[in-house]
Amino acid sequence: MRLKRLLCGLGIVPAAILFILGLGTLLPRPAWTAGGPASAAAAHAGGRMILILSSDIHSDIALPADPDVLSRFGFMAEAGLDPAQPGVAWIVAGWGSRSFYIATPTWSDLKPGPLARALTLDRSVMHMELAGDIDPVHPSVQPVLLSGAGFETLIAGIEASFARDGAGRPVPIAGASYGEFDAFYEGIGHFNALAGCNVWTSRMLRMAGVSTGWWTPLPQLLEFSLRLHNGDDVVLQLPGERWP
Repeated sequence: MRLKRLLCGLGIVPAAILFILGLGTLLPRPAWTAGGPASAAAAHAGGRMILILSSDIHSDIALPADPDVLSRFGFMAEAGLDPAQPGVAWIVAGWGSRSFYIATPTWSDLKPGPLARALTLDRSVMHMELAGDIDPVHPSVQPVLLSGAGFETLIAGIEASFARDGAGRPVPIAGASYGEFDAFYEGIGHFNALAGCNVWTSRMLRMAGVSTGWWTPLPQLLEFSLRLHNGDDVVLQLPGERWP
């Protein structure tokens, strides 16, 4: 009888986790958007497209390398990463665990220490990367159209995620990069598995006027909630391999 109760109790745990994840994805945040679809379509006329880039556990925001964006992120050149160099089409921003993010460029680099800190509590970092052309219909890419005001708010939110020195400049982390086209900077706030990179991406999108699920700790949940809670004029469903 005791074994049966124990097994039943253990079964409740994964069921509860699945319920919470489902609820966090299905419930929209914000719960109500003023104006409805018609005004949303009008607000996005002539908008700016960004890309949400997803891996198995992480999501990034790709910003078009337009002159105004290059100007805002020109500080990257001080760390040897000039966003205005030829061939740059996108500037990619991500937030994450300092220990895990820097030490784990691939799954083969996974180590227990950084993983443990990411699952508990760690300092945060911003990861900035320069990218060329990105296929918007690739399965790991989700195009999102923002209004002009929403795009500006998104940029401001990303800028506010950097820790800054006494002169107000982002603080690069010496020697921390995956290659010649990326760099890490000290971030604002602390990271844990419950409020990680995908929750940050969700928050940035909500600041820009896009609805997401209430809690989306995984990129798959974030992507599903984006499609669920926004119209096709915002979360673009482009023809191609992504949308057969």
